[in-house]
Amino acid sequence: MATLRQGADWTKAAFAERICAGYTGEWGDDAVSAEGRFGDLAGNATHWRDGEPVYDRGDTVCVIGAGGTGLTAIKNLREAGFGVDCYERETGVGGGWNWRHDRSPVYASTHLISSKPFTQFPDFPMPDDWPDYPHHTQLLAYFERYADHFGLREHIWFGTEVARVEPAEDAAGGPPRWDVTVKGSRGGAPRTMRYSAVVAANGHNWSPKMPEYEGLAEYRGKVIHASQYKDAAQLRGHRVLVIGAGNSGCDIAVEAAQQAAKCWHSTRRGYWYAPKFALGRPADQVNDKILAMRLPVRVRQWLLHRTINMTVGDLTRFGLPKPEHGILEMHPLVNSQLPYYLGHGAITAVPDVKHFEGHEVVLADGRVIDPDLVVLATGYQPKFEFLAPELLSTDSAGRPRLALQMLSRTHPTLAVAGLLQPDSALFTLSHWQTVLIAQWLRVLDAAPDKAQAIWARLRADGDRRYTQRKVTDSTRHWFEVSHFVYLQELEKTLHELEAVR
Repeated sequence: MATLRQGADWTKAAFAERICAGYTGEWGDDAVSAEGRFGDLAGNATHWRDGEPVYDRGDTVCVIGAGGTGLTAIKNLREAGFGVDCYERETGVGGGWNWRHDRSPVYASTHLISSKPFTQFPDFPMPDDWPDYPHHTQLLAYFERYADHFGLREHIWFGTEVARVEPAEDAAGGPPRWDVTVKGSRGGAPRTMRYSAVVAANGHNWSPKMPEYEGLAEYRGKVIHASQYKDAAQLRGHRVLVIGAGNSGCDIAVEAAQQAAKCWHSTRRGYWYAPKFALGRPADQVNDKILAMRLPVRVRQWLLHRTINMTVGDLTRFGLPKPEHGILEMHPLVNSQLPYYLGHGAITAVPDVKHFEGHEVVLADGRVIDPDLVVLATGYQPKFEFLAPELLSTDSAGRPRLALQMLSRTHPTLAVAGLLQPDSALFTLSHWQTVLIAQWLRVLDAAPDKAQAIWARLRADGDRRYTQRKVTDSTRHWFEVSHFVYLQELEKTLHELEAVR
């Protein structure tokens, strides 16, 4: 960057030794030897903010989160020549896919709903002998191997939580810099470092979205969110109502069909249910073959509709509502077992909940059911507790409005990676997002005037939906993208950046 500032020794061990004392081990073994010495360094702070010392990390980029997206951000920024400090509140990599983490929504039986070719990073293939749809423990092992193969762990501060990210003026008049305040996840004094840029990769499937129903607070049965569901033993012998038709809701309903005394599945709208396999192949691979034909959208809709009719059939005969949207206007639910258990009577499809009444639940059609366990599979909401909402142009509903669905519209050195709901897997898109972020930061330094022109174009397209059809405007689909359309836009922007460099 144009405002490069280098210290005498900014290796991780030296940084921990000289700056991060007092963390009582939260930042790793390096910090333990330095405990208690921070007070001696307070007078050597590079900057001061509100009376507190701020330590300048020069050209280093801060990455928040060491899940799959955070890992590929570290790797791609390092390959572009940047120093990287990644802060991870948990003690290992994997983010939400690490079942040991407090915020992980993963349950024992979780498998991918995207097949290997669409899940793996482009430069690190999954093993050939793994199944088409790996188990969550295999995906975690994949992330751990990825981190080890590219030497990423040495750039990650585990057990360290980001409390605050605030813009700071650049003394040389360059792009805004960032003061990042961190603290140990289990306590410790906060410390503030100044970075040239910030990439937030903290995920968006960890903060439960809780519905409001009349009488829910007085309901006499047990209520849990899907994020609290970990094992089928929680369902055994219960009369279970699953509210919500996302992929987790369908999975939990299927497990309740096998373990519970009774299972109702409540949905408020109709969806298209896609099988995991079609024509002998994973369904997403079949869909990609259709995409490659570059057929008109209406023709592809017809082909997909015909495929679903031949494999899944009309599920309205089992009581599910008819979809009010066309295929490709909302990504389908991927579950091959739900139709099976509906057809065998082990799952009873019911409409939306009207209200709770004592130990009973009144449905929208007037029926009354009596579950003793309610599972709210009502999704998650994006949350960036460490950022002021205006930095992401967040609207009144809580939706960040980003350029190219990843760059702040007001601060060119702030990016959010992985905030997508694609019609395939996320991590290929995260890879190319972070390649672009790294190139963008380089161009912003080397040719700021030309970078501003590119940024102006991206901001002008800020509300563009990267889909092939108009999608339903619900919170579940705020970040919906067609991987094909979105990758084309990333490629176009990367070519622009390469032409500048």
